[in-house]
Amino acid sequence: MRDELLSPDESEEDNDISNEISLHDLRPNSLNDFVGQAELKQHLEIILGAAQRRGKPSDHLLFAGPPGLGKTTLANIVAGEMGVTLHSTSGPALDRAGDLAAILTKLEPGDVLFIDEIHRLSKAVEEVLYPAMEDFQLDIVLGKGPAARSVRLAVAPFTLVAATTRTGLITGPLRDRFGLVARLDYYTAIDLEKIVSRSAGIINIQIDDAGSSEIARRSRGTPRIANRLLRRVRDYAEMKANGVVNQSTANEGLKVFGIDTKGLDKVDRSILNALCKQFNGGPVGLSTLAISVSEPTETVEDVYEPFLIQQGLLMRTPRGRVATDTAWEHLNLKPRSHTDAKIKKDLFSALEE
Repeated sequence: MRDELLSPDESEEDNDISNEISLHDLRPNSLNDFVGQAELKQHLEIILGAAQRRGKPSDHLLFAGPPGLGKTTLANIVAGEMGVTLHSTSGPALDRAGDLAAILTKLEPGDVLFIDEIHRLSKAVEEVLYPAMEDFQLDIVLGKGPAARSVRLAVAPFTLVAATTRTGLITGPLRDRFGLVARLDYYTAIDLEKIVSRSAGIINIQIDDAGSSEIARRSRGTPRIANRLLRRVRDYAEMKANGVVNQSTANEGLKVFGIDTKGLDKVDRSILNALCKQFNGGPVGLSTLAISVSEPTETVEDVYEPFLIQQGLLMRTPRGRVATDTAWEHLNLKPRSHTDAKIKKDLFSALEE
């Protein structure tokens, strides 16, 4: 099972109301407070500002990107900037067209409807959503068989803000109905350092710049992970370092929880160790690699490999997975010499891709 500490998905702890500070409390409430995603912030400032001047709802917005980058936070900010109510749901929760109709008919003029994981909407629900987005009309079918008839109801003008982690699974007709389709990128260490410092102030943690930088550097470019690591370092500091977080405390605290200098956890390192030690650096097939670390192939491919590839530690080639020289160095192992011509060819092919 994946280490919850470095998972970009929300955990029970993030939204546990028994905590003194929940994830919701750490979210910024305005575009001015939102850190990172500079280009997207500029686009939203223009779109929302123009809509406010016209006194009408803004265009529908689609935010795409990996978990934990701020899609839900931006939906809350859009509603806050427009001064309207946010209504939240998710694609899997809308089983039938009637579920969506019930929500749409309760909207007040200008309200924001947020649908998370919109790529998981059923076809029937998606068909109902089309006229609602374009014409603010709701088509309801009454009865069955020959006696069935369609009734069109008006809904209040609203803004749909949708989020997805799988843009490719959204149908073309649905995607084309959004006025802005934006992809959120992973955050830089500088932006994450600002986020950690801001969160530390809210949680009332004593932390210096070096401590914030150390946590930010190991957060996989994801604010949600940065806030989670901050909590764990806070716990360590309270028990072992008089509650003050500096670089040394952050480093020791993260080490205790198994997070190394590159932000890798136990499973990440197990994958690299298996690849380098058991398979001599590869190439090795995905299923074989997954079995060697006792993880499902889907988990290795979708959860662990993307970060390892981004960090230049692993490469996918036509013949299988290959460890880079950086991976060998990170494990303090001597890189093998790539004398096999086929392996060299695979590496070049991967680079060209």
